[in-house]
Formats: sequence, structure tokens, C-alpha cells
Amino acid sequence: MAKHVIKFLEGESVYLRPVESEDLDLFYAKGLWEKEGRRLTGTKAVFSRIELQKWFENASTDKSRIDLIICLQENDQPIGDIALLNINHQNRNAVVRISIFEKKYWGNGYGTEAMSLLLEFGFGIVNLHRIGLDVFSFNKRAIKSYEKLGFKQEGIIRDELFYDGEYHDSIIMGILEDEFKKKEVV
Repeated sequence: MAKHVIKFLEGESVYLRPVESEDLDLFYAKGLWEKEGRRLTGTKAVFSRIELQKWFENASTDKSRIDLIICLQENDQPIGDIALLNINHQNRNAVVRISIFEKKYWGNGYGTEAMSLLLEFGFGIVNLHRIGLDVFSFNKRAIKSYEKLGFKQEGIIRDELFYDGEYHDSIIMGILEDEFKKKEVV
């Protein structure tokens, strides 16, 4: 019997589905070890399979976060992950993060579309007012994508990351509900 594919949030090119335990092999093989992806996210940690399993168990019961896999509509291929984190219902805010696992999927608009789907869900269903993120200053492609979606630079943390023998700034960005809704209409 064929496995039923859950398409939690759907776009034209990608859809987002819940992270399942079977996805841990994907994270372990691609998501955590791709060299350029690790640099872009500032990842220095080394993860064992056991640590990854513990993360999954904790994340899957943590109501302050929503972790999703980004899949291509055309063939159900998982290409990355995206998460809404630190969801604060009282103050109506959260933080978002995204990772596309392999370079061959970069620059095709998949990340921008996935982020748009998650923002729409965050503002329209979770009832958030502000969604923030931080991005390293050298990640120009991500910054361009976030600005296209309506994120605005709110600040800079100087020399936040030490990677490959150099310090790099972290750019704090955010988008408010009304800014996103205006962007959708345009």
C-alpha cells in the first residue's frame, strides 16, 4: 500500500509536511553535514544519531515550535526544513529558520516560497503579529529572499559568529503581520 503524503501547507512548487522519524536519516546524511549549508547557518556542532533522535523526540512534543520538511510538488522529494520557533502566544511573536539541504536546490525560489507559506500560516492561523529571524551578513542570497518577502533589518549584532578564522555580523530581521499582508496584495 502506498504511503499517504501529508501536504500540510501547499504552494505551487513546494509543500510543507510534518517532520517524521523517518526523516532523521535525511537530516543526518544531508541536512547536518553539507559544508556550505553549515557555514551559512553558522553550525559548528557535531551531532550523533542519538543526539538527533533526542532532538526529534523533544521537538515533536514542544508546543512552542513547528518543524516542517520542505518537499517538491513534482516528485515529493524532501529538499530542506523550515521551523517556526519560540512561539509566544501572549506577545504574538515567533522566530523562523530555514535550510535547503543541497546546493542544486538553491537559487530556484523554493526557500522563498516555503518561507511565504510558513509566514502565511504564522500570521493567518497561529495569529502572530511579528516573526523574526537572524542571518549572517555574508548570506546575501538569504537576505535578498527575506527582503523580497517583506522582512526589514532591525539591527546588527557585530562579530556574532566566529567561523573559518573570521568574525561575522548577525543581521536581525523581522516582519509584522500588516507588512506581510500588504506584500501579498502587491
